[in-house]
Amino acid sequence: MPFTNRNREQDWYDTAQICLSGHIINTCAETEPERNKNYCSECGAETITSCPKCGAKVLGQLHPSPQYLALPMIGAPKFCWTCGSPYPWTESRLKAAHDLANEIRGISKEERELLNQSLDELVEDIPQTNVAIVRFKKIMSKVGPELCDAFKKILIDIVSETVKKYIWG
Repeated sequence: MPFTNRNREQDWYDTAQICLSGHIINTCAETEPERNKNYCSECGAETITSCPKCGAKVLGQLHPSPQYLALPMIGAPKFCWTCGSPYPWTESRLKAAHDLANEIRGISKEERELLNQSLDELVEDIPQTNVAIVRFKKIMSKVGPELCDAFKKILIDIVSETVKKYIWG
């Protein structure tokens, strides 16, 4: 959607351009299209500006009404604001976390199932997330620091600040 002359008395969101791995390319794809790229310079992945499931634009920079100061966009959104589907970067990180969980030896089948369920709940930031934090930490205490670090590298960009604080300090 091209930039149009909007009523400057209202807040509005620009469109973000983000690569399929979750690197932010341009938070103002409508108003600054000259900064858009077809592929990510960090990882080479294709870029998108809309949800692959429903076509809604990826929300980018908030352009506030004149009396407010614009704040920079921090991090790629995890889920589509229109259909609720996870964006591709969220899906790929969750898949990697599930794959890693399925590689863990030394935990029971039930613990593995709980861990896989908890991974989804850590990302969703719902009331059940607090239970997921406890479960995750309990299971991680059995697997050793290497696996804990691997999970951190996978999940760090798709969990909330609260989850980061409670799991990794």
